[in-house]
Order: sequence, then structure tokens, then C-alpha cells
Amino acid sequence: QVQLVESGGGLVQPGESLRLSCAASGFTFRLNTMKWYRQAPGKERELVASITPAYFTNYADSVKGRFTISRDNFKNTVYLQMNSLNPDDTAVYYCKVTLARVDYWGQGTQVTVSS
Repeated sequence: QVQLVESGGGLVQPGESLRLSCAASGFTFRLNTMKWYRQAPGKERELVASITPAYFTNYADSVKGRFTISRDNFKNTVYLQMNSLNPDDTAVYYCKVTLARVDYWGQGTQVTVSS
């Protein structure tokens, strides 16, 4: 079955960096758009970044220039490089794939930015 497993979260100080990973299985990874979302306490889940099978990327305005999404089709993994983190980036980060109009989510990884 479809599985998405995020990792790489943690506690960092403002201005520092983290790289999140999402390991995928159970579907043809290279043929599907992958997305990163985040959900902060008390807020709705929001789209952070996406990457298509052709490597086209898109970002939320709040992370443009700081975050980079990438994919490795040999490792079936999508990454989110996050630089210049600030407290507003504190959230649980999830990866998602949509297959036949069904959304599949990982369990999420916590990112906390605090001094």
C-alpha cells in the first residue's frame, strides 16, 4: 500500500536550516507530483511547496527564496530544504501524494523554531 514517511524535523534556532525527507513507497513515485504541507497550532494546513514529475516547482509566498523542494526518483524520496527559518515556520510538516483523486499523507514531522 501507499506509504509516506517524513523525517528530519527538530528544534532549531531562528536563522538555522533543516532538511526534511519523505520516503515514498507503494506507487510509481517518478510519475507523480509530490507536495509538502504544514500545519501550525490553531491554523489550517497549508501548501508549502510542490514538485511535478518534470521537476517543475511551486512555493507558497511565505517560503519563496528560503525553501527548496527537490526529488530523487532513484530513492523515491522528496526533500524540503529549509533555510533562514523563523518562528513562523514552526509547524508539523507533511508530505502528500494524490493518486486517482485520493490524497495520501505521511504522519508528519515536527519543526520548531525558537530561541
